[in-house]
Amino acid sequence: MNNRDFGGNKKYSEFQERVLDLRRVTRVMAGGKRMSFRATVVLGDQRGRVGVGIGKGLDVAAAVEKAKRQAQKEMIRVVLKNNRTVSHEIECKYSAAVVRIKPAGKGHGLIAGGGCRTVLELAGVKDASAKQIGRTSNKLTNALATLKALEKISS
Repeated sequence: MNNRDFGGNKKYSEFQERVLDLRRVTRVMAGGKRMSFRATVVLGDQRGRVGVGIGKGLDVAAAVEKAKRQAQKEMIRVVLKNNRTVSHEIECKYSAAVVRIKPAGKGHGLIAGGGCRTVLELAGVKDASAKQIGRTSNKLTNALATLKALEKISS
């Protein structure tokens, strides 16, 4: 990671981050319910590297920070055709999520929705069509299905 300290405490990163999903989760203990937060973060440099991470914490900031670290560990490199689009059509399944990504010509733009769009944007895909054709609308599983599809392309 290329973090530099510019005088203040704020460290700047080469990666952009987007919080995809934030949920309050509970677990039942002997003394009652314990609340915590689950954050899903997508991290990417818009030049072919992207990762999805999940983190849990007692407050939102801790959960997001853990998710960012996890996303950085799980980062993959995507090979893009002309630095704009995917090289061929790909369909991938992860859990109940099924995602289909098709290449598109220059100037077409990125046509995708939900978690799929976020992952493709941060990976640096500028021209492609993507569709979530699975039976789930869960952002996390759709994002992980997109990541798995991009992994297939890069291999």
